Amino acid sequence: MSTDPEVWPALPYDEWKDTYATFHRWTQIVGKICTACCPWLNHSWHVTLHVTPRGLITSSIPHGTRTFQIDFNLVDHRLGIVTSDGASGGFHLRPMTVAAFYTELMLELRELGVPVTIHGKPNELPDTLPFAEDDTHSAYDPEYADRLRRVLVQSDRVLTGFRSRFLGKSSPVHVFWGALDLAVTRFSGRPAPEHAGGFPHLPDWITREAYSHEVSSAGLWLGGEKAPAPMFYSYAYPSPAGFAETKVRPGEAFWSGDMGEFFLPYDVVRTADDPDAVLLEFLQSTYEAAAETGKWDRMALERPMNPADGD
Repeated sequence: MSTDPEVWPALPYDEWKDTYATFHRWTQIVGKICTACCPWLNHSWHVTLHVTPRGLITSSIPHGTRTFQIDFNLVDHRLGIVTSDGASGGFHLRPMTVAAFYTELMLELRELGVPVTIHGKPNELPDTLPFAEDDTHSAYDPEYADRLRRVLVQSDRVLTGFRSRFLGKSSPVHVFWGALDLAVTRFSGRPAPEHAGGFPHLPDWITREAYSHEVSSAGLWLGGEKAPAPMFYSYAYPSPAGFAETKVRPGEAFWSGDMGEFFLPYDVVRTADDPDAVLLEFLQSTYEAAAETGKWDRMALERPMNPADGD
């Protein structure tokens, strides 16, 4: 496996946090367009973004008899919009305020004949500054936008391979724009206790619906002020007795009591001789910890081998 730094690039939080903060809010605006237009799917899967070779994209968004799609192209640094009747629009991604992005995107949608009204404040963020008034966040560094793209592409690829090992219900690999994390979730098939909720600026009923059934969930979180580094994570809900004490791999993985999750620093994966193997070891061992302590029916839920691998 290649360890070319261009394949798994460094993403030091302190060097791109301003771009991160701006881009996060841009993704929330786009995600809220999905929320406003798409039929509600279980676990909020209709609102998520999906990784492409060039960035992030929505699913098809219905608008009357038409559909449209919005694409963050982080190679050409352009936000693109296409409609089912062949129309297209968009604009160049550049240093611009959240308010300017919001205004320009809404204007593009109106000109394409697919106007949308959204809830105009952030979710799962500490501030509630309306997007239309946000002149605070305006950074966009193309280099770090492209590094983010490459991190997401590699992580999505490995998470997709990990997902293929499971026969039970599982989510797509997708990006939740609330916390801007890449995630894949496996389900035991059993109902879960009602979740307490409590996420900032997120209705509790959404959280409770998302965690209606037992899960083992893993993915990539890009970091924040309290933990300023990207981290792969894995957790179970509800967290079974003994889960936190289980020894997982690789050795650099650790349990956070504050967060109630296992973490593996992105840089451990990035600098490994075989990044795919290290990440898969973390994903598999933490899932096994959840499944064993949670008494999942592993024989029924797991694929013993990938058919593409042959006999």
